[in-house]
Amino acid sequence: MSPSSAPEDYVHDPVAEADPQVTFEELGVMPDIVEALAEINITHPFPIQALSIPIAIQGTDMIGQARTGTGKTLAFGISLLQRIAVQGEPEYEELEAPGKPQALVMCPTRELALQVTRDIAIASTKRKARVMTVYGGVGYDPQLDQLTAGVDVVVGTPGRLKDLADRRALDLSHVRVLVLDEADEMLDLGFLPDVEKLIAKTPKTRQTMMFSATMPSAIVALSRTHLSHPVNVRAEAHDAQATVPDTTQFVYQAHNLDKPEIVAKLLQVPGANRIMVFCKTKRGVQRLTDDLIDRGFDAACIHGDLTQVSREKALKRFREGKAQVIVATDVAARGIDVAQVTHVVNFECPDDEKTYVHRIGRTGRAGNTGVAVTLVDWADVTRWKVINRVLDLPFGEIEETYSTSPKLMEQLEIPAGTKGRIVPTKPRAEREDRGEMLESHGGHGSRDGGRGGRDRGGRTSDRGGDRRERPRTKPSEGESAEGGPRRERVRRRNGEVLAEGAVPAAVASEAGDAEGGASKPRRRRRRRSGGSPDAGTAPAPSTES
Repeated sequence: MSPSSAPEDYVHDPVAEADPQVTFEELGVMPDIVEALAEINITHPFPIQALSIPIAIQGTDMIGQARTGTGKTLAFGISLLQRIAVQGEPEYEELEAPGKPQALVMCPTRELALQVTRDIAIASTKRKARVMTVYGGVGYDPQLDQLTAGVDVVVGTPGRLKDLADRRALDLSHVRVLVLDEADEMLDLGFLPDVEKLIAKTPKTRQTMMFSATMPSAIVALSRTHLSHPVNVRAEAHDAQATVPDTTQFVYQAHNLDKPEIVAKLLQVPGANRIMVFCKTKRGVQRLTDDLIDRGFDAACIHGDLTQVSREKALKRFREGKAQVIVATDVAARGIDVAQVTHVVNFECPDDEKTYVHRIGRTGRAGNTGVAVTLVDWADVTRWKVINRVLDLPFGEIEETYSTSPKLMEQLEIPAGTKGRIVPTKPRAEREDRGEMLESHGGHGSRDGGRGGRDRGGRTSDRGGDRRERPRTKPSEGESAEGGPRRERVRRRNGEVLAEGAVPAAVASEAGDAEGGASKPRRRRRRRSGGSPDAGTAPAPSTES
């Protein structure tokens, strides 16, 4: 397989730099894996890989800590591939249960599980290990069929893994290697009960590895319970900066209603090819995405209410450059590698410093520079100060900023005169055709394309609208059913008393202009006064001059 034969959406875009003096062969990696990596131009290990692989391939339990995007996936992926047996090898035939999973990797999100599967599959193209992904949101049948056919490595999210294990479709009693990827995030998302139940279904003699960018006390406590004499591997010094140094960070205090305008202007910065925007809620993600699309931008979104197929399509569009911006909840902040993300925007202040680090870690990778913009609302200033203090950032005092602030335009390199919309507002006719209610000039849009707006006397009218017919009084002598309401409307509009049967000149002129002069006037189904006077009763004369 040539380098170009790797999957089109395959990304290996770590922020760290490989050591050219070290090779995978020197770390003890088997030739088949080395050859598979070389075909995708990976020949030298990154720091976390160089430190962890020699230990992990010996079967030692491990806690690996390194910043996001530093190659942790291949660090444990290479190790577990070397620890299992595959079809065609003598050791495979000696297995107690050939075809049962020999390695299990648990991830907090579907997107991360899919990416880990891709990385492991690429590294095993020569050994032909069978790797499958298990996650919710899709049907059970394909996953059950694949498990029945036999697999070597299972990568999945805890919820669906537990469901399959409870059904006895997933047998974990022969697992040799267990990996918890982004272990801190799984605890934050409340996966701990499912994780512990899954771990209990694996043999006690297994090898266990935990990898994450941050290692809170809860992870340490979990490791003491489930790991046996683990080795702690940290890929940088204890005083290393948690955030990526190649990412330029900006923090602004901004109003919620002005934030979409700021994002829209940022999308027009020269060189802003791929932008990721993070929101806290699914509703906020969808609202901002719809707003950006309405402004004329190619936007996609990822959140929990979308089907898995829709989420994968959105991410593919973003990877291929068909969508310039992707708006997401934090499900996309963990481990999603998209090459050459130029900007990350925290549309809302992150909940804590870990979320902040993982979000802005999507840019500034593989030696490229990136920009991270955080928009803090007034209610979140205190939360941001805590994040700033924990990460030792220089943004303790943030300045009140608006989309028109010269400082914002200058720092983010937004061209002068940039507007937050690249397409004009839809014309009135188009909005009415689409059934959108028109609010301009006090008028009401008509869903059936009828006339709407103000009549000549200044009152609003709604011709052709879907209105409920109201009761009408019997016309007095000399008035037709059609003419009565028209004369009453004119009398109220002009403030004059008309003689019975008289028609104002303006109305007579309108009737004369009609084709043939015989068209019937429109029936009016709306009374303009609060009461219900008899049709033949005229209002009192107006006292206005």
